[in-house]
Amino acid sequence: MLLTAASRAGTQGLRQRFARLESKGFYRLAQGLTMSSLGIGTYLGAANDETDRSYAAAVRAAIRQGINVIDTASNYRHQRSEFAIGRAIEAMIGRGETARNELVVATKAGYLTTQPPAGMLEPGDVVAQTHCLKPAFLKDQLQRSLSNLRLRRVDIFYLHNPETQLQLLDKPEVYRRLGEAFAACEAMVAAGLISYYGIATWHGLRQLPGGPPGLELFRLAELARQAGGERHGLRFVQLPCNLAMPEAIAVRNQGADPNSLVSVVEAAHRLGISLITSASLLQGRLTRDLPESFREKFSDALPTQAQQAIQFARSTPGITTALIGMSKAERVIENMAVAKVKPFSPAEYLSFLGS
Repeated sequence: MLLTAASRAGTQGLRQRFARLESKGFYRLAQGLTMSSLGIGTYLGAANDETDRSYAAAVRAAIRQGINVIDTASNYRHQRSEFAIGRAIEAMIGRGETARNELVVATKAGYLTTQPPAGMLEPGDVVAQTHCLKPAFLKDQLQRSLSNLRLRRVDIFYLHNPETQLQLLDKPEVYRRLGEAFAACEAMVAAGLISYYGIATWHGLRQLPGGPPGLELFRLAELARQAGGERHGLRFVQLPCNLAMPEAIAVRNQGADPNSLVSVVEAAHRLGISLITSASLLQGRLTRDLPESFREKFSDALPTQAQQAIQFARSTPGITTALIGMSKAERVIENMAVAKVKPFSPAEYLSFLGS
């Protein structure tokens, strides 16, 4: 077992070690940690040994290239992504290629991946036959993830797609369950099992005003304050943001007053929450057929459409890291071309939204 977690000193040391990337604005500060503006995601792929080896090689390549944000979940490839990451990190630390305190490792819980211990869950604890926020279940899943990852602590522990609960439950009940889940997360922070917690969403924060019910960041932050005080651990939120799904910055859907709503990016800024974006390539769909008006604005430094889409995602004003699913080492090398180019300015980014 590895005994440490990401630290201010450790991640800053990595930033200094990859000074060539620093000159192009590759690293950003979030919650005292230096984090790479690209992170490796581990969602897709077959649940087999070959894909395990490929992911392990991709994680090694990412760390060697200066990426220090590694994202996974217990239900990714039936826990095999966590296993692959754990083996890769342990081996690299053993060879002196990296240190645990340089790496920001995130995992998620919420979906049923294995049969919970007998008697843990009662009727009604599981929504849509797949999703659970019961504190005992979350603690059990975290322990499984720690074992899979060969870690004593994860840096970010996300509640995975909590908006799933809105399919069958009303908002007051969902927020009651989230409040209990946050209290459990605060206990896990106090026990040294996680550094921070958050929510990882798909559509829960992208809803249009007046549309289907979604989640409200200000309400979630209040639940966290009730559970952990002003220094609560709810400090990260993950949601999709890409060329096809820019709602995080383009839609004002957060706030109690319909006349003064703000975007998720602005709400997170006000609340001291750091944003991580997922689906930078929309599971490969943004690697081709991009609008010519968008592509013509790029220099020869980023010739592929995948690189162009990634550059857009990581340039989103107010976000810390853009996650890209990368199951092959060669994809890591190709995608890291964006590290040689400074992110777009906010004005340039917003001009792309109108392309």
